Amino acid sequence: MYVLITANRNYSSWSLRPWMLMQGLGIAFEEQIEPFTNPINYDEFRSFSPTGQVPVLLDEGRTVYDSLGITLYLADRHDGVWPADPDARAWAQCAVAEMHSGFSALRGDCTMNVGVRVTPKPPSGALRLDIARLRELFAEGLSRFGGPYLAGDRFTAADAFYAPIAFRIRTYDLDVGAAQAWVDHMLSHPAMLEWERQALLEEWREESHEAELAAAGVITADYRAR
Repeated sequence: MYVLITANRNYSSWSLRPWMLMQGLGIAFEEQIEPFTNPINYDEFRSFSPTGQVPVLLDEGRTVYDSLGITLYLADRHDGVWPADPDARAWAQCAVAEMHSGFSALRGDCTMNVGVRVTPKPPSGALRLDIARLRELFAEGLSRFGGPYLAGDRFTAADAFYAPIAFRIRTYDLDVGAAQAWVDHMLSHPAMLEWERQALLEEWREESHEAELAAAGVITADYRAR
């Protein structure tokens, strides 16, 4: 059976992607959680990850790393990772690639934290552009392929890769216009609810992640275990 190594539920957006993909498609796996304990966990994570980062998938003696690498690996072995329709499939693959390499301002200015609510600081020009692009991308996928998922009526890798964004949109109350329907749909998904449940139970805190959160704005609610 696959073993998926991930990190903190509150912090690790990269971990959520393959976890959500496998849960959403019913791909069985065992979980191994390696929490962030330092600002840089390279030395500790190198024992199981060639990059010193998570997520990592272990399968039959293979170490498959990086959320996109894991997604491509699973797509070779399981149906449903990508849409069946050729147009939707091409769009979903581009959207996944864009998420993997882009949206740096959104990542940096709106750090991942599932268990809190934040009134953000005034957005930078770069963050405004990222949010505008999200609105455009979501609207395109939903209008072209009919929803309720980004590339049609079935959950795919496109939804898994933007799942952390759904949490960020809620945490920082970001305005994504009509695409809020997709956000609400994703936040009600059983796998997203389970990830959130685990996040709220976590008592791990890592200083640098908490500092990034404090710098992002004013925390108005904290639902995490004390």
